[in-house]
Amino acid sequence: MEAKPVSRFPVPRLEDLPEDIRSRIVAVQDKAGFVPNVFLALAYRPAEWRAFVAYHDALMEKEGGLTRAEREMIVVATSGANDCQYCVVAHGAILRIRAKDPRIADQVAVNYRKADIAPRQRAMLDYAMKVALDAARVEEADFAALRAQGFSQDDIWDIGAIAAFFAMSNRLANVTSMRPNDEFYLMGRLPKK
Repeated sequence: MEAKPVSRFPVPRLEDLPEDIRSRIVAVQDKAGFVPNVFLALAYRPAEWRAFVAYHDALMEKEGGLTRAEREMIVVATSGANDCQYCVVAHGAILRIRAKDPRIADQVAVNYRKADIAPRQRAMLDYAMKVALDAARVEEADFAALRAQGFSQDDIWDIGAIAAFFAMSNRLANVTSMRPNDEFYLMGRLPKK
């Protein structure tokens, strides 16, 4: 099988990247065992890479009312709706690991309404999908539905911000034709030996 390119745009060599970007990528590689293609594809534009990674981390790595698995659930559901192969595959792997459930990512990506998730998570994804696909129609009733499920004002902001950020990310991944790493496909599907 012939290797396909990571992106439609030039992918810089790791050794040619600015030190701050190179060191972050190496840290990810040391932890994951490989370099996720998103890091290399977006490094084509270093200033944008820094902004993207900083906002990603601000949304996805913080503590708060949403679990890390729920944050990934938002990414997988909205990325599926936006036809973003890279984000469904990559964040699906992270969701399987964080939720400790080998089936959840596939269910959420295909149709979260039929997934084995709690009513709270369904309400969260209803709102996230509206933000990702039709944000101009978000209204107070959406907030009331989330509050009824116990979400705080900050949680509601986080759900919306994650959905909005990844709607942008989905579009960028599709424009670049970003290819998911093969490693993602099996992650979190089988127990570690």
